Amino acid sequence: MPVQKPPDAPSGKTATVPQAKASERRPWKKKSPVEVFVEQEQKLRKEIVEAEEEIKQKRLQLKKFEEARKIFESA
Repeated sequence: MPVQKPPDAPSGKTATVPQAKASERRPWKKKSPVEVFVEQEQKLRKEIVEAEEEIKQKRLQLKKFEEARKIFESA
């Protein structure tokens, strides 16, 4: 016997999407090619800084593992 869905459960077709309030969004402003270029450059610089910080943390962790390995090997 197939399982029946409860009548109060909404189906995928009738689900409503909440509407965003127009006052929450900033008005669209067309950017010049120079502005787009500068924005992409800044974004890339930020990503590089974050990646360097991540590498720095991983190197510190590796250093700790190497020190621990030396302790285990000497014992």
